[in-house]
Amino acid sequence: MLANRSIPRATVIPVLAYPDVIQAATWLCNAFGFSVRLRIGNHRVQLNVGDGAVIVREMRDGEVNAALSIGHSVTIRVDDADAHCRKAREQGARITQEPVTHPYGERQYNAQDLAGHFWTFSQSVADVHPKDWGGTAEHL
Repeated sequence: MLANRSIPRATVIPVLAYPDVIQAATWLCNAFGFSVRLRIGNHRVQLNVGDGAVIVREMRDGEVNAALSIGHSVTIRVDDADAHCRKAREQGARITQEPVTHPYGERQYNAQDLAGHFWTFSQSVADVHPKDWGGTAEHL
């Protein structure tokens, strides 16, 4: 795949719409620890998220509250779910589920951002084979 400095190198790049792109990008950086990669006018911002990326774009007519009705979320891996949750809460994120350790080896919490998008932040705490918790491994 040809590298292009105008787009993040990540294979999958979620694009989320917000009423105020600049406010959203600033908030996401402060609350969730992302960083700005590239600004495109005041209608689009590319954010670095660890090895991945998220693009924040201007909300189009008719998209108001669309995020609340389509049922999507974005999962981000973090080093320390508890510390990340504390920082997100301090910055105004609505924590919808406190950090909890699951049988599949992940400690996770759920949050909702300033525009209503849902996020899961996941810390690996153990290497657990999927068969040990009821999963079916196909191509590990």
